[in-house]
Amino acid sequence: MHVSESTVRRVLAGQGFILPGPAPREPAEKKPWPDWLEWKPQRVWAYDFTHFTRAGRAVIAVLDMVSRKWVATLCSPEETSTQVEVCFLEALEAEGLLDLVDQLQTEQLRQALMSGEREQIETAVGDGQLPMLLAVSDNGPQMRSHTTREFLAGVHIAQHFGRPHTPTDQAWIETLFGHVKGEWPHLEKITDPGELAAELDRVRAEYNGVRLHASIGYVTPDDEHEGRGDAIRKARRDGLERARQERLDYRRGQAGQQP
Repeated sequence: MHVSESTVRRVLAGQGFILPGPAPREPAEKKPWPDWLEWKPQRVWAYDFTHFTRAGRAVIAVLDMVSRKWVATLCSPEETSTQVEVCFLEALEAEGLLDLVDQLQTEQLRQALMSGEREQIETAVGDGQLPMLLAVSDNGPQMRSHTTREFLAGVHIAQHFGRPHTPTDQAWIETLFGHVKGEWPHLEKITDPGELAAELDRVRAEYNGVRLHASIGYVTPDDEHEGRGDAIRKARRDGLERARQERLDYRRGQAGQQP
């Protein structure tokens, strides 16, 4: 007869015997951002997979962490390094970055990125060879695979991994999936893979160009990505201040007219 460990512990606890549990996991130290990273659009992307079980599809998305623009997505029955490569190529093309790859082509930088060693990358950076951008992900096998690392090194993208069992290290992409599934719940009811892919494209356009994003001051990701965010936020603040002053002037004027 076989019983699970939890059953044994429950029965023993009922008899007053409490076994010591496993030792708590030591918290891992969060890896700092590389010194060469510039916090602006097209410099740091997050990516991950999520699942739509009724359609039988895994979906990978690439998100610009600064502007919150949902750059690219891909539906597939598999989640491997192949899907990572295809989605990144689509994202690079959409952002007009593929043409920069040949301009940045250096063997020293490629070998440094292939190694994944921080010291080698910093040496290349010190020689004036900056990676094109940083890709942030969890430690899934697709992200950690040699094939993915080789591909990303070939297009001059450095990798940055979050701590194991710490999804908050990838909060940007996790939040994207949460908003998409929460605000467009019909997506999880779709059973046809083609319909899901088409609907995700429509939702992505709405997410980027219509939906106001709280974390970037209630502008759209497209506005932030294209550099219009600061002007929109300033115009909004100026409008609020102008409306406040007009209310004050009106009330003072009314107070002076009272008998």
